[in-house]
Amino acid sequence: MVTVVEPAGFAQALREWRERRRVSQLELALRAGTTQRHVSFIERGRSLPGRGMVVRLAEALDVPLRERNALLRAAGFAPAYRETTLEDPSLDPVRGALEHVLDGHLPYPAVLTDRHAQLVAANRAVDALLAGAAPWLLETPVNLARVLLHPEGMAPRIRNLTEWGWHVIDGLARKAERDGNRVLETLIAELRDYIPGRPGHVPPGHLGFAVPLRVRAGEHELELLTTLAHFATAIEVEVSELTLEAFLPADAATSAYFARARGPVL
Repeated sequence: MVTVVEPAGFAQALREWRERRRVSQLELALRAGTTQRHVSFIERGRSLPGRGMVVRLAEALDVPLRERNALLRAAGFAPAYRETTLEDPSLDPVRGALEHVLDGHLPYPAVLTDRHAQLVAANRAVDALLAGAAPWLLETPVNLARVLLHPEGMAPRIRNLTEWGWHVIDGLARKAERDGNRVLETLIAELRDYIPGRPGHVPPGHLGFAVPLRVRAGEHELELLTTLAHFATAIEVEVSELTLEAFLPADAATSAYFARARGPVL
């Protein structure tokens, strides 16, 4: 069976990724080790690159692995990156290592989310953080961003909801724009309806939206910092799309609260 390749499909996809990254043809050519003329020919459908060039162009544009496979298919080549689920037996060592990382962050909360901000795994401390959220929000699949900002989720307990909410939304928006993720764009539109409008003026002493999460837990007020980690060197699609978000205490009272808190794994 002969595979028929439509140059225009690959050409358009490559041009869209280049424009999304705000990279000129010349800069892309320099990054990929080719010429601007060759990139121009490819984008106009006058030339089809070889498999190695497709990979180099995608790498130069930092295209996510799932979309790199799509580019390869559009150019008439087989995917280069494995697309399996985390439940696949071949990923048992990876899954075990990730669980070890989550448990190693105890007694503080840590989660793994996928490219759509859905919860993949969490350590047991997350239960103490999400306590009080409506049960339907915690039904699988759990979308962490929705649980954080929904009026029936954590939102009523977040003391700095406007600042924190826009911090979350802006982070998702950057990711959606970077990856061309339509599912995230839909989620962002939903989340914006939950958060008070972005302030039209900058109050005195404003430090930006990258501020600690301040949340009530019973009679306690917790203050948490967050860190994000990505698996940039992964060659398996689903692993490359994971985000590890770890919460750290910003003060002694928050540290003591989680040291005392215990609960089942979410």
